Amino acid sequence: MTKPPGKLLPLVAALLCGAVLAQAAEPAEDPITSAAPAVKASAHAPLALPAVHQPAPAGPRKQQQQQRPRQHRTSTTATPDDWNLTKHGKVLYLTFDDGPQKEWTPKVLQVLAKHQAKATFFVLGREAAAHPDLVALTRAAGHRIGNHTWDHKMLTTLPAAKMRQEILTGVRSKCFRPPFRETNAQVAAVAASYHQRQVLWDVDTLDWSKPGTAKIERAILQGARPGAIILMHDGGGNRSETVAALDSALTQLTRQGYTFHALPC
Repeated sequence: MTKPPGKLLPLVAALLCGAVLAQAAEPAEDPITSAAPAVKASAHAPLALPAVHQPAPAGPRKQQQQQRPRQHRTSTTATPDDWNLTKHGKVLYLTFDDGPQKEWTPKVLQVLAKHQAKATFFVLGREAAAHPDLVALTRAAGHRIGNHTWDHKMLTTLPAAKMRQEILTGVRSKCFRPPFRETNAQVAAVAASYHQRQVLWDVDTLDWSKPGTAKIERAILQGARPGAIILMHDGGGNRSETVAALDSALTQLTRQGYTFHALPC
């Protein structure tokens, strides 16, 4: 029996709705997810991570890092020796020849230390070789050492080769003093070839002749003037007069305002 069309439409709609609901209730064979696919790790390669944006490296920092202080290079140019001895005021230059001598050199050093005086010792090579401890003691006390040849020969009377040997075998120094003050252009030239300046003296106390303590002292006092080089001896014989005269003279000269320096040897 055929139903009228007006009652058929609601029935069709109900059937279609039921079919749709039944289809939605069944599970889907290929579910769709919105998650990103998983990253698979290789069995031999390190884990590949997604690229991460790295900030650009910063430019050089200006004025942020403390700069290291610059190191100033020490000049290797040697300061020239000052031989303008008269420009330093009331300064005397005491010198002693023919040592070192085991008895008198230490006594001279004691007097110099007592008066805070510095001096220059022109030593013989043979004596320095025999008493190296005294040479070291003299240097340690702040005094200077000069070359007085090997064994005090009169150089101007020697053959050229022997004269050269006398100078060469003396102690190493920047200063040279010829024995007996006997010198000439050839002697000075040989000394200069060894970079040794020839140094003589202004005041000879004649203490080598043992004239007595008073005469030696008088020679020192009368010869004293700014820049004067004074000659005495710590070797070559008994120097008790020299030691006594030195002590007395330095006492008086210190009161007069003098100081006592070593030569730049």
